[in-house]
Amino acid sequence: MRIAIATDAWFPQVNGVVRTLSTTVKHLKARGWEVLMVTPDRFLTVPMPGYASIPLAVAPWLGMRRMLDAFAPDLVHISTEGPLGWAARGWCLSRGVPHTTAFHTRFPEYAEARTGISAERFWPFMRRFHRHSRAVLTATRSLSDELNGRGIVRTRPWSRGIDHALFRPEGERHRSMTALPGPVLLNVGRVATEKNLEAFLDAPVEGASKVVVGDGPALEDLKRRYPQVTFLGALSGEALASAYRAADCFVFPSLTDTFGLVVIEALACGVPVAAYPVTGPIDILGSAGLGVDGDLPAPAGALGYDLTAAIVQALTARREDAARLGARFSWAKATDQFANALQGAVIDEHRELAVPA
Repeated sequence: MRIAIATDAWFPQVNGVVRTLSTTVKHLKARGWEVLMVTPDRFLTVPMPGYASIPLAVAPWLGMRRMLDAFAPDLVHISTEGPLGWAARGWCLSRGVPHTTAFHTRFPEYAEARTGISAERFWPFMRRFHRHSRAVLTATRSLSDELNGRGIVRTRPWSRGIDHALFRPEGERHRSMTALPGPVLLNVGRVATEKNLEAFLDAPVEGASKVVVGDGPALEDLKRRYPQVTFLGALSGEALASAYRAADCFVFPSLTDTFGLVVIEALACGVPVAAYPVTGPIDILGSAGLGVDGDLPAPAGALGYDLTAAIVQALTARREDAARLGARFSWAKATDQFANALQGAVIDEHRELAVPA
């Protein structure tokens, strides 16, 4: 199959969207798919206001048209609702080429966190963007249900996976963390306002040491406000896996993520998870921490609106139960879902064209 993927999130950005797309593309190419990546590095860009590390393409419509016309894809998958996403959507509608979209990021809630404008003001923008999509790919059932209720339909599942050779219980533990006193509580991810990190950093867990791995616009402010916290900056590869393994509990305080790839990476390393019972964590851990199907022998973590209580409870979970849950997620399964959704969209398009007017 010949597809183009348009995304405003790409290297050198470090986030779940980039990791998900880059890994999925690798798997698709191994299956014989032809894939064209349309990414910000192929355009003139400017820094995103308030988030200088994210480049936004400037007036990408002409360049998008040239690339897609030359490649002639069977379908275009649009990953983000940014400038490249809108340009790709416009090309598809003008050329009659089917497209699918993904709902990776809660832009309405992110926008509210940064501007103070109600998220409800931004949802019509999201409905318009996804209106003509042949399939809106979502990572969780709860997110799919929410989007359906907001008028974003044709949702299809696209879960996430991990590299089990890297994220595993066995292996070295990060030296700077093994020397810390008490239970070690870890968060990994973008250090930004919308991640609700203060809920983690303010949680009063007696005797605990707190560690944050990641970079982002709020990093320097949090370093100043929380001098007792260990900030390790961005880590990747074995260094990241060693940080997971050195933790006694992984704390995920976000209320706005659509999945939380770092949650399953931590679980696969044998680290119990504490989080709020919201989209993402509840679709991974289940309400009782026994997995979404409730079939683990014992909880792999704990969810609760009292994050401190969830952390204390998660610290009693066994590492082997966390690893058992993390082992259920694979990129092969996730890529199967992605491929099925795109192939189904092309088949549906051909069926509609074959129906007499």
